[in-house]
Amino acid sequence: MKLFQQLLVAPAALGLMAPLAANAAELNIDAVSDYSSDSEQVTSVSQFTDVYPTDWAYQALTNLVERYGCVAADESGAFRGNRAMTRYEAAALLNSCLDSVAEVTDDVRRLLNEFGPELAVLKGRVDGLEARVGEFEAGQFSSTTKLKGKAIFNLGALDYDDRDKAGQTNDAVHLNYTWQAALHTSFTGSDLLYTRLKTGNFNSDTFADTGAGTYLAAANKNGDTIKVDKLWYTFPVGDSLKVWVGPKIENYYMLASSPSVYKPVLKSLKLGGNGAIYGASTGQGFGAAWTQQVEPGAPRFAVSANYVSKNGSKSDPTDGGLLTDGSQDYFLSKVEYGSPRWQVSAAYAYKNDKAKSKLQGFGTKSGRTWTGEMDGIGLRAYWQPEEVGAVPSISVGYDIANIDAQATGDAETTNAWMAGLTWKDAFVAGNKAGLAIGSTQYVTDKKGGGDTDDENLIAEAWYSFKVSDNISVTPAVFVVNDVESRKDGSEIFGAVVQTQFRF
Repeated sequence: MKLFQQLLVAPAALGLMAPLAANAAELNIDAVSDYSSDSEQVTSVSQFTDVYPTDWAYQALTNLVERYGCVAADESGAFRGNRAMTRYEAAALLNSCLDSVAEVTDDVRRLLNEFGPELAVLKGRVDGLEARVGEFEAGQFSSTTKLKGKAIFNLGALDYDDRDKAGQTNDAVHLNYTWQAALHTSFTGSDLLYTRLKTGNFNSDTFADTGAGTYLAAANKNGDTIKVDKLWYTFPVGDSLKVWVGPKIENYYMLASSPSVYKPVLKSLKLGGNGAIYGASTGQGFGAAWTQQVEPGAPRFAVSANYVSKNGSKSDPTDGGLLTDGSQDYFLSKVEYGSPRWQVSAAYAYKNDKAKSKLQGFGTKSGRTWTGEMDGIGLRAYWQPEEVGAVPSISVGYDIANIDAQATGDAETTNAWMAGLTWKDAFVAGNKAGLAIGSTQYVTDKKGGGDTDDENLIAEAWYSFKVSDNISVTPAVFVVNDVESRKDGSEIFGAVVQTQFRF
């Protein structure tokens, strides 16, 4: 009998001493896979760390390695000739040797029959992986794009302290939705083309009323029409610099990091206070952010600066364009220092609505005449505990803005503030709870003096149930006091149940 056949029959004989061969369904697939992946093929017997020319099987191993190339070393580079061989190892060895054997002898056929189940598993795993890869490639709509989306159902109602005075007659419980799909496209692995499609059926007189302070962060008023809501491209320049440019982008998207970790129900509490500094609208713009390179988790500095024109898609320089006499300019810069657990930051914002001579959405009960130029400073800070539990994360913010007042009685200075708490794993692992209080912009000074009794208060509380990895239910309540700038100063109580589906 040939030497090759003798060496192969030996492990087969050991296998025959074991119980009858198991079916492929009874095999430990992981054990076969582990042995195959842990073994390292060798091309010379000298690569074994424990095989010497004086060993009785030295010549046999030399022939197997150099002629057939079907002997492998373990993870340490040893052959371990005195150790017993398992059926999995024998099957893997046989499978490797068969690739180099053209003639199937009776002994080889016997081995094939003995280790048939193990060989079937090895070949079946390869065929299965190839089939799964084929199905995946056939089913994906793009090799460069991933789709992430969500749908939010919002069931709730508002209750006005004085409905007649507020001019409201519709405080029934109602159901609205917002749906969005975000396409994340990368061409190099480090860049990103972001496209967001969005729609919804919220109404301006309920949870999307910008003047009342009851605007929900999840609200959308597209009237069931799907629109391209965001479209921008970002790419790195070296290790520290990141650049954005886009025909549909907002200032706060072009920052090194978010200034707040509190996720609100009301939009006015977003980003540590979505007022004079971070409040913005979608437009055409560009920006960049520089981040200091440090060890993971260590504090670092970062600086961001960006520009957006709300009417930058227009070609008439008197009524649009970028950096023209008619453009609606929104400039934002931010300096920050911190780590993923904590951060302090200061931001400067400049807004000049040249085309309309006044800022959109700007309004208060007293002195509602606003000019088109404003600048201000926003201070933010947050802190998160190392371990989740009874101690919540904390986010705070404060804004002060200056207005270019033209006439006596016009507002010259506004303030806004916010403080929010978030508990992770609240009562049940995966659930969250939140509590926040703050205000929208209110007048603190007027040109020529006068009454500035414009301060207001907003408070919310919510609890998010994690139904599954992709579904959550969040009941929330909130109070808006003395904010109804466009109608009156009545108090509004709101209650909602938001169900979010992620896909």
